[in-house]
Amino acid sequence: MRSRKTNIFHGIDWVLVLFYFALVFIGWINIYSATNTEENLNLINFSTEYGKQLVWIALSIPLILLILLFEAKFYEKYASIIYLISLFSLVGLFLFGKNINGATSWYNLGVFSLQPSEFVKAAVGLAIAKLVSDKQFNLKKLNTQLQAFIVLFLPAILITLQPDPGSALVYSAFIFVLYREGLPFYYVTVGFIAATLFVTTLYFGYLYTFIAVFALFLIILLYFNFYRKKALKTGWVKIIGLFLTVVVFIFSVDFVFNHVFEQRHRDRFNILLGKTTDIKNIGYNTNQSVTTIASGGFSGKGFLQGERTQGNFVPEHQTDYIFTIIGEEWGFLGSTFVIVLFILFFLRIIRTAEKQKSKFSRVYGYSIAAILFTHFTINIGMAIGLLPTIGIPLPFFSYGGSALWGFTVLLFIFIRLDANKSYEW
Repeated sequence: MRSRKTNIFHGIDWVLVLFYFALVFIGWINIYSATNTEENLNLINFSTEYGKQLVWIALSIPLILLILLFEAKFYEKYASIIYLISLFSLVGLFLFGKNINGATSWYNLGVFSLQPSEFVKAAVGLAIAKLVSDKQFNLKKLNTQLQAFIVLFLPAILITLQPDPGSALVYSAFIFVLYREGLPFYYVTVGFIAATLFVTTLYFGYLYTFIAVFALFLIILLYFNFYRKKALKTGWVKIIGLFLTVVVFIFSVDFVFNHVFEQRHRDRFNILLGKTTDIKNIGYNTNQSVTTIASGGFSGKGFLQGERTQGNFVPEHQTDYIFTIIGEEWGFLGSTFVIVLFILFFLRIIRTAEKQKSKFSRVYGYSIAAILFTHFTINIGMAIGLLPTIGIPLPFFSYGGSALWGFTVLLFIFIRLDANKSYEW
């Protein structure tokens, strides 16, 4: 804990704090609009979702004070223990978890439910920062790379098994953090190629994708044969090995898609790729979301004037599709303002992370920037129909106490670390 003589607000980045409260306030205004009805015109009504969210926001204040109360070094010293506790919280779901919408992702605590995966992101960020900041850690070595991947994949696997693959996808954001700290670029390249091959195989089928890949490798072999014969003699085994790996991956896509993905995920991918048109059932949410955003026009219909919002045309518009409210009621101008506000927020986090004297603080700063940006990109992407619906909340905007608290913990740990950047640890 901090010394009683020490002001817990000393060194605080008030710009980041201002961004936090601005985003939370705008988010709550839109939750109010999303869940407000003619029967519930009171600003304070704790039986409504906007009333409950207001309680979570109010309870965030003592949570923030608690985070700031601890010395910055506490988070580095106990990062591994915090990470282990977070893993146990995920394992415990399989024994004591509550099933909501087909996923056992919640603990029922009586008056409210808590989703531990929202808090695990901060724990993983601390664990990665602790691991990477070790003087003996070198991301150029295979054994250290494996250590980092294990830290990332353990919670991702546990979350996928709930099943909640959407939340597990967020952990891919840490790859960019590791790249920033020295992970070879080919990991990012491999990830991009794998994603491209996966989507291409789903769209064109494994046969046409295989033919295209086979033709590409023939061109590569011809290039090496005519222009780099020496390299071909020493590297042909690697080229053939890479080709076989790609072929195995292509032919495994169909199995993964049909036996690992759930039907709702398969339907959403098929709709996104244009292989299925279903605006009344599985594609209803996305279709209504795009239509609702488009109806807002340039300047929007005005606060509480969104006909489609008030008519509940978009299911889950207070959570996964909250961006539709911004689009309809505030239009292109309001949507642009929110997007710019988020981008400035991310840039502030990155700038602050770069100023850290401690490698631990810098890595953690980049971790939260990557996580928040991934949530932001996926949530808005699925609201405008560019990405399939996978249930990713918009940070500080979407309704839900676990999400709000999870993002609050994530951010204010970094604010606590940054406040101590001028001190020797």
